[in-house]
Amino acid sequence: MNSTDSIRVEMQDGLAIVSLAQPARGNPFDGQFARDFKQVAAGLLDSDKLRAVLLRADGANFSFGGDLKVFYPARDRLAPLVREWTADLHMGLQRFWRLPVPVVTAVQGFAMGGGVALLAGCDVVMAGASTRVGSAFAQLGFSCDSGSTVTLTSRMGMARARRFVLLAEMLDSEEAMRAGLVDKVVADAQLQDEALALARKLAAGPTVAYGETKRLFMQAGAAQLEAQLEDEALTLARVSATQDAEEGIAAQVEKRKPSFQGR
Repeated sequence: MNSTDSIRVEMQDGLAIVSLAQPARGNPFDGQFARDFKQVAAGLLDSDKLRAVLLRADGANFSFGGDLKVFYPARDRLAPLVREWTADLHMGLQRFWRLPVPVVTAVQGFAMGGGVALLAGCDVVMAGASTRVGSAFAQLGFSCDSGSTVTLTSRMGMARARRFVLLAEMLDSEEAMRAGLVDKVVADAQLQDEALALARKLAAGPTVAYGETKRLFMQAGAAQLEAQLEDEALTLARVSATQDAEEGIAAQVEKRKPSFQGR
């Protein structure tokens, strides 16, 4: 399990500490991150010493999601870019969520878009008190991806997850916990220590039983993860080619209100 340009991996007695490692950029999802996440997930899956994972992020924010600074200059040709990125990212997500060990996630600052989908697919989500969790897909004229329809529905229920995405809601930590996105809220200063302590406790537990429990719950889900991820990717590629998607990205980067035309 090797670190990459955007993700750092450290092993401590069977516990893999996976850190999103581009804090100056807000730990964004872009082509490099998608490739790196796929590589890291494959390495974790191949490890015969893995007993638990702690997913965390460097810096003030967990992840801003998709990198609009990359989207902006390519906004008139996004469809092939989306297909390329999601091919790597969605494979990495499938492998990561299917790891046969408990995955604890520590979330601080802002978690947006794909970052929310990523954390929602993990087993235990711990957030700092000042954390804000949001969905901005609709504001961009985008449909959702990164497994959002699967992981958000699993945690929030279909109606609540749909409203979260359609209304581009921003939830504080307590609201996110009541909605099911977050399992525990702790003081900001204690977040990393408490998440690490929980991950270490799980790493010392009955690993096989944990893995089989995860498999059974995933198998009980109504949606087939692989099929839904592919549908999300191809749908987003189609939607990203619309005039509204181009306008949504431009408006966000240019800091103005978008003027959507419905096409």
